[in-house]
Amino acid sequence: MAAVTSSFSLSTLSQCSQRKNLSLSSSTRFLGTNSDSFRLGPNFSLLYVAVRASDSASRVIVRCSSSLSDIPTVSETKLGFLKAYKRPIPSIYNSVLQELIVQHHLMRYKRSYQYDPVFALGFVTVYDQLMEGYPSDEDRDAIFQAYINALKEDPERYRADAQKLEEWARAQNSTSLIEFSSREGEVEGILKDIAERAGAKGNFSYSRFFAIGLFRLLELANAMEPTILEKLCAALNVNKRSVDRDLDVYRNLLSKLVQAKELLREYVDREKKKREERSEPQKANEAITKCLGQQQISALK
Repeated sequence: MAAVTSSFSLSTLSQCSQRKNLSLSSSTRFLGTNSDSFRLGPNFSLLYVAVRASDSASRVIVRCSSSLSDIPTVSETKLGFLKAYKRPIPSIYNSVLQELIVQHHLMRYKRSYQYDPVFALGFVTVYDQLMEGYPSDEDRDAIFQAYINALKEDPERYRADAQKLEEWARAQNSTSLIEFSSREGEVEGILKDIAERAGAKGNFSYSRFFAIGLFRLLELANAMEPTILEKLCAALNVNKRSVDRDLDVYRNLLSKLVQAKELLREYVDREKKKREERSEPQKANEAITKCLGQQQISALK
């Protein structure tokens, strides 16, 4: 089986057995008109095909294929992240990051997944919103690198593609944004490819990050009218109801993050004030001691 790449696809894994469900237990048996398929283990399958001849004899064709052997588990992805970034992360950020990486893993290793820059823009938007105000910019970038590398993708590609789409969107308006198919350009080509794959219903995997990427394009182009989103979804062959649903979830997440960060700031301010209050008596004692010491020195003179 081919090695996993940044444009990972599982479509070839099912060509031998033509099965859609690859997660059944080893005891499951699939029956067809003239073929049987058996699961021998989590990473191996065997297809048995009986072809009946005119004399009622049969001959057996056996094909073997490995499957899913290169796909890590969610636990392995999370462990990879923790190994890549070993410093402690404040709980307000870490709890959301852990949930995010689980969702991202499930999107990343979905059978129909194929990386695209709109997806990357959506994730980068979510990540930057989540990590806004993080104590260290250097650590924030290091966490991003560890996170994407744990998913066996390229963090530099995510950042570069997100920046490319952001720059393009800033130069658009409500009309030009939805008329990408009639123009030439690098980003226009990216959107045309997405529209083609989404329309084919086979090599495109819609996700929440994709919806957020669309929202970010509209935001940067100052094209926030609901009709523009509807037209853009139609041009990309994407279900607008799904986009609306996921954008509602995203808005709720942002609202909760704002509240949580406000609580964190209040906590930090309280702790700072307490430290200052505790330090005041100590400073007073030090001042008194210093003053007394100077007086004693003067007396000796």
